[in-house]
Amino acid sequence: MRNKSLLFLVQSSMIAAIYVVLVYIFKPISFGAIQVRIAEVLTILPMFTPAAIPGLTLGCFLGNFLTGADMLDVIFGSLATLLGALGSYGLRRYKFLVPLPPIIANIVIVPWILRYAYNIPDAIPFMMLTVGIGEVISCGVLGIILIFALDRYKDVIFKNIN
Repeated sequence: MRNKSLLFLVQSSMIAAIYVVLVYIFKPISFGAIQVRIAEVLTILPMFTPAAIPGLTLGCFLGNFLTGADMLDVIFGSLATLLGALGSYGLRRYKFLVPLPPIIANIVIVPWILRYAYNIPDAIPFMMLTVGIGEVISCGVLGIILIFALDRYKDVIFKNIN
């Protein structure tokens, strides 16, 4: 039991760290009304391990906080990631549906963050479209590619935690 808890903690921490690094590396395209947050590709990981749920949430929180995002973005962006991760975990048996919850959560939440935290004057529906396109690229396209890449090695990478 202790080893399983330790493995959960290590996996969560590693996922959080990778998320933060990806936010830093791709910072120029990770924020704004038109964004493709490459770190969001990791939102498919709840399909493989429940440790991804706290890992993604913490990673988003730290990524936003450490890059100087507005506190509304830190809090509500992390909430969007948490909701997306929970939804992905719930759909884990349906490979092609796993990316949908983070896409939907970000389409619904992020435009409001952009409007009220950063005073971006674009219309909410327009930002839903632009954020949605970025999420489809990162979670949908890149996420499905990552699912197929990891699916081959899931027993090795994610063993003993499910």
